[in-house]
Amino acid sequence: MRRHRLSKPVLAALAACLIFLSACGGAKISQENFDKVKVGMTQADVRAILGEATEASSLDVAGFSGTTATWRHGDTTITIQFVNGKVVAKQFAKPDK
Repeated sequence: MRRHRLSKPVLAALAACLIFLSACGGAKISQENFDKVKVGMTQADVRAILGEATEASSLDVAGFSGTTATWRHGDTTITIQFVNGKVVAKQFAKPDK
């Protein structure tokens, strides 16, 4: 079986691409995208804007379901509350420097 080795320039290019792609994920966590989220939007609508939540917790009681989802990147945090799959409240937090 023959092994293939990647050259240093190819490895450097791959590393640069990975760094770029990881930075892009956080680019969705912004004031501009937060402002696009509106009360009444579905969780799928929000996911299309912000991507997958960093963390989420859910509770189902007597026919009602509630979810709190949080997106974090660096010092920016977006928290959105859903009731029965729709946005009912949202919060943007970024500490002053």
